[in-house]
Amino acid sequence: MAKRSYGGIIALLVAMVLIFSYSIPAIRDTVGQALNVILGPLAEALPFYVIIIMLSVLTALYSSVIQKYTIDYERMQDVQERMKVFQKEFREAQLSGDEKKIKKLESKRDKVMKEQMEMSQNQFKPMAYILIISVPIFFWLLFRLNNFPESIGITMPFFGHLSLKDVVLRFFPAWILWYMICSLTLSQVVRKALNIGGI
Repeated sequence: MAKRSYGGIIALLVAMVLIFSYSIPAIRDTVGQALNVILGPLAEALPFYVIIIMLSVLTALYSSVIQKYTIDYERMQDVQERMKVFQKEFREAQLSGDEKKIKKLESKRDKVMKEQMEMSQNQFKPMAYILIISVPIFFWLLFRLNNFPESIGITMPFFGHLSLKDVVLRFFPAWILWYMICSLTLSQVVRKALNIGGI
């Protein structure tokens, strides 16, 4: 139990370090420049919005595969179901004023909460693995958009024709919104194809 908890905490720390590195220009630019050696020629040959679609496919594929092999979905659903049953029984006991049942359920509460906490911590493990790949991709996209001044445009529903650098929805750069739309949509297709359960 302690070993699993430490694994979740370590994964969370790794994820936080990766996210924090986004705010350090030297790291962003170095990683982006290194990836540009590989992805740069592709960006020269294809429209940039197509590159984002391709990277979204890659993101959807590896994140789904990582989750498939690091998260026990059957156990997670079992824990969630037991938590729902416990909460319902506890609420009913409180409403009916059944002190005996309340005491009995309180003795079970620690076990149920520990299982819930363990499952929550285990979800951080795949997130760390996913970010190890996703963060460098974001660094490259940002590097490419900042260092190649040519106008890179896209026509999006509700927003019309935009530069990928334009801000939409008050604070979202258009390229991030496009990446998220593609990634979320394609990940559903990949998850269905790989028969991966939902959280």
